[in-house]
Amino acid sequence: MSEGTPAKVVEIIKRTGVQGEIVQALVQILEGPEKGRIKRRNIKGNVRLGDVVILLDTEIEATEIKEV
Repeated sequence: MSEGTPAKVVEIIKRTGVQGEIVQALVQILEGPEKGRIKRRNIKGNVRLGDVVILLDTEIEATEIKEV
């Protein structure tokens, strides 16, 4: 099993989910072949600017939340 790739939260975009439990954020990849790239990811749970999260997959990027 892979240990994952660390990424730093650089911007919190919006909360989503039925109860607001999902946070959409921009994260900067800290290691690996995509080091330095900024990607949009959905994160479950509490997260703040500057937090480091472990991404199991760095290839997938979340789609933008659309207003209805």
